[in-house]
Amino acid sequence: MDAGAAPASIQDVVVFDFDHTLYDGDSGTHLFKWLIARNPLRVLAALIATPVLGPMAAWLPTRRRGISGYVWIGTLGLHDAHRFDTWIDRYVREHAPEIRARLLPKALEVFARHRANGDRVVVATGAPPELARAILAFVAHQDVPVLGTQVGPKFGAMMALRHCHAEEKMRMLREAGYGGIDVAYSDSSADLPLLKAARKPVVVNPKKSRIEMFRRVLPAGTPILNWGCEDRGGDA
Repeated sequence: MDAGAAPASIQDVVVFDFDHTLYDGDSGTHLFKWLIARNPLRVLAALIATPVLGPMAAWLPTRRRGISGYVWIGTLGLHDAHRFDTWIDRYVREHAPEIRARLLPKALEVFARHRANGDRVVVATGAPPELARAILAFVAHQDVPVLGTQVGPKFGAMMALRHCHAEEKMRMLREAGYGGIDVAYSDSSADLPLLKAARKPVVVNPKKSRIEMFRRVLPAGTPILNWGCEDRGGDA
């Protein structure tokens, strides 16, 4: 198969990460930046908190806490998950041209081919699931199952109650009935549990600094591809 798609048999379980895999960038960060920017007081709070939250969000062991801090700032005063989803939908509508431009055509080609083959395709992302679903609706894939970070009311705002990330992503996949994974696509070292569990891992759009690590820890011959993220590594 071209475009880097791993050969798959009918009804293979195929897992796609979302950010930097199907979408060029971090969709959750873009959403929460928008929520924060809507209010000058939120902007000020984010600036004050960034010396603490920024390094936490960048370091894998504390990433969930760092991201949760920004989510809290962006949603302070919001107490209802359904209303939060309406804000997500509004963000996607208001930024439709920019979001469409970030969807990676090569990735979507592989994604659509797996679906056409009859594979069980699921998206597992650290972003809120409503965000990934709303973006996938642009390319008629809104019916694909999406597992994402569960967000709910806490401490006067919306916060990540369960982060779909690293080992927790694997637990969420197993709970949803995706135990044996045939093919997995991801850019992230945080998804090493997913890539190692897959019969055919495919690394896409990795940070250039992480390529040697992926080659070292994943099976020999694992494809490391670039699907259109200009600032990322991988073979064209």
